[in-house]
Amino acid sequence: MKKYLLILTTLVSLQTYAQYQPNWNSLDQRPTPDWFQDAKFGIFIHWGIYSVPAWATNSNADGFGSGYAEWYWQRLFAPNLKIHKEFVAFHEKNYGKASYQDFVQQFKAEMFKPEDWARIFEQAGARYVVLTSKHHEGFTLWPSAQSWNWNAVDVGPHRDLAGDLSKAVKARNLHMGYYYSLYEWFSPVYKNDVNKYVNERMIPQMKDLVTRYQPDILWTDGEWDHPAKTWQSEEFLAWLYNDSPVKSSVVVNDRWGNDTKSKHGSFYTSEYGHGGTDNLPTNGFARPWEECRGIGESFGYNRNENLEVYQTGEQLVHQLVDIVARGGNFLLNIGPTADGRIPVIMQQRLKEIGDWMKVNREAIYGSRKWDKAPAYAKDSKLHFTQKGANIYAICSKWQDNIIIENIEKPTKVKLLGFNGDIKFTYKNKVLTIVAPQVNPNTIPCQYAWTYELSNAHK
Repeated sequence: MKKYLLILTTLVSLQTYAQYQPNWNSLDQRPTPDWFQDAKFGIFIHWGIYSVPAWATNSNADGFGSGYAEWYWQRLFAPNLKIHKEFVAFHEKNYGKASYQDFVQQFKAEMFKPEDWARIFEQAGARYVVLTSKHHEGFTLWPSAQSWNWNAVDVGPHRDLAGDLSKAVKARNLHMGYYYSLYEWFSPVYKNDVNKYVNERMIPQMKDLVTRYQPDILWTDGEWDHPAKTWQSEEFLAWLYNDSPVKSSVVVNDRWGNDTKSKHGSFYTSEYGHGGTDNLPTNGFARPWEECRGIGESFGYNRNENLEVYQTGEQLVHQLVDIVARGGNFLLNIGPTADGRIPVIMQQRLKEIGDWMKVNREAIYGSRKWDKAPAYAKDSKLHFTQKGANIYAICSKWQDNIIIENIEKPTKVKLLGFNGDIKFTYKNKVLTIVAPQVNPNTIPCQYAWTYELSNAHK
């Protein structure tokens, strides 16, 4: 009996020791699941009540993010901003005295076909999807008990948008995730008693989101008002890593308090071209990173954006290559319309990326940054990734001769998407690849071309 009790006590002790404790020292020991770093490309979706007015200025008068259409409600009540008067004038001209809450009557999602969305994402080459389950406006896209009469089932579409999309995305074997705003602009409880808000609204909502839909990503935002202690982030993450139904697969970003960015989480985040420069890891935080941006300048759909504001397919492919070569993931945002359509211009851009990925996927999925690659330069036309013993040299501009220094001699050189042989010479650790004498447009991909260097990494 004593022996049995000793064994039982030992097992319980080991189990307790293996669990993550509610402090950063313990939580940071949890490794980031490999699937995330292997995936490389995901789709971000900003969709909510703000998709009804779908408007923001194209002026950067108030700096970074001033053209975000999803901030429409906040801009109407922010007289300190230079763009405030433009928002008020637009609103009064087109909606009179209607309140922001009145927009819910027009947020019907009547054209929303989640299976079509999931197909578009899969064909784009994305491996994961992140939907805004709740933005700073507080409206939830699932039937949250804490957002009674301010969620997509009680009002508006009268439909579980988050759940329906999750089913369609998972049916395509893509990873499903949710963006969740920790704070809310105009919640009376949040503004008057943040602790009550956290205990009675925020934590219950996040736990419900996780247990109900079992996402592989929880992407938090709106953390900047308070430190992680106030948000009870450590306690929540301990539950997520120890007891939630996705404890083994889930990844989280680094926005858990105004003191956590680039310090804690499964990966660190940046947006709109700031990746790898404005959010460098600190305090020994060694994790994957992810850059997010919209196809235009807004996350939520902005009817005020013209064609010149949108990135071309070539620009987006080049950004994907650049980010992956530097060891990151690319989370590209789309902003659906209030009736549930993905704008055709956004579908076109996703298709262009997908067409490129079909040919060059080996250089992207499951790859890692090549540590011996030449120093990164923003104007570089040659990027590298590494997978196993192979090195991939990706040219964003067609070159007749590609010269790579300080590399092992490959056993074979192949141009992805091209069936012919590729000639190369090797001397004094310098590899010279001779491009085939063809029109690059005849190769079944555009915008960038990849040479696979077999066994060039020792």
